[in-house]
Amino acid sequence: MSKQAPALTLADLNAGKPCCAPISEQRIPAETAAVLAPAFKALGDPVRLQLMSMIASAPAGEICVCDLTPEFDLSGPTISHHLKTLREAGLVDAERRGTWVYYRARSGIMRHLASLLHIGTPASV
Repeated sequence: MSKQAPALTLADLNAGKPCCAPISEQRIPAETAAVLAPAFKALGDPVRLQLMSMIASAPAGEICVCDLTPEFDLSGPTISHHLKTLREAGLVDAERRGTWVYYRARSGIMRHLASLLHIGTPASV
């Protein structure tokens, strides 16, 4: 009988340590997959992946929607929809300041996603 890692819950997403072993080492529980799948799905869109990259790499750790929107040949409401999808997937936090909204990447879930996809270097090639 194989030993699986405990299932990940929504409360665990911002924990400091990775949720589970990389998928190259062991199967993740169905419950954990269900919790993480919306984040992967959100990143499956090219515009959202670019937005996530811009937010995560912002020099001050956050970026104004006013700086994101002009970078795309899309309407403001379309960009807002993509940002809402990233928020709902737990990938970013948003804070309204006056008329503008500022976005920050949620590092906890990003660490979970990265560690899950990590594939170690083989001992010999």
